[in-house]
Amino acid sequence: YGGKWLAVDCGIGFGGAEHPEVDVMMPDPGFIAERRDKLLGIVATHAHEDHIGAVAWLWPQLRCPVYATPFAAAVLRRKLGEAQLLGEVKLHVIPTGGSFELAPFKLQFIRMAHSIPESQALVIRTASGTVLHTGDFKLDPEPLLGPPSDEAALQALGDEGVLAMVCDSTNAMVEGHSGSEGDVRRSLAALIRGVKGRVAVTCFASNVARVESVALAARAAGRSVALVGRSLRNLDAAARECGYLKGIPP
Repeated sequence: YGGKWLAVDCGIGFGGAEHPEVDVMMPDPGFIAERRDKLLGIVATHAHEDHIGAVAWLWPQLRCPVYATPFAAAVLRRKLGEAQLLGEVKLHVIPTGGSFELAPFKLQFIRMAHSIPESQALVIRTASGTVLHTGDFKLDPEPLLGPPSDEAALQALGDEGVLAMVCDSTNAMVEGHSGSEGDVRRSLAALIRGVKGRVAVTCFASNVARVESVALAARAAGRSVALVGRSLRNLDAAARECGYLKGIPP
């Protein structure tokens, strides 16, 4: 807008069955790299790989500031450190639900529940109208870590008027309800309590609430927990840095 550009998220994709020869896919940054002198920044809606995983790889071609919530920033610092870019990237931490301005854009985060802490929708206000980028979201009444999606803020935004909504959230177009994280926690506790021998639980490393649920279920059953995998350990460290998992021993 007004000759200035804003990037929302910068993620990776995975090859899968259609491209078995490919481990990781990234967007072609050529278009925006040619305009990087007018690129005001990358705004990260949350810390999932398909939203921030390409930042460390593509930033040398973009060289712009990055804006993220505390948890996403904690995850990004580790990635930038591994890429030896931590001292170069201007990483600005924005509180959840916070507002900031990158003229001519006025930006506002709206808290959204998701399978990772601090997922945010992004409101982009311009003189010609307002755009809502939803980020990833879940309308979970009991998300366990962090508040539910801020439906009141979304309602207020709708009353104010929205020019366009950009939505990219898994199963957003599928009717019905998905289960609550609170239901999963209660089920895990009952399942682990009734099983003999070693129990192996797999989950996305970024699902900090699920990791906490496993730890609490183990405690209730008199068991010990071991984290297996580099991603799990990295996300555990980022979560603790941001004040999550306080009741779970390291």
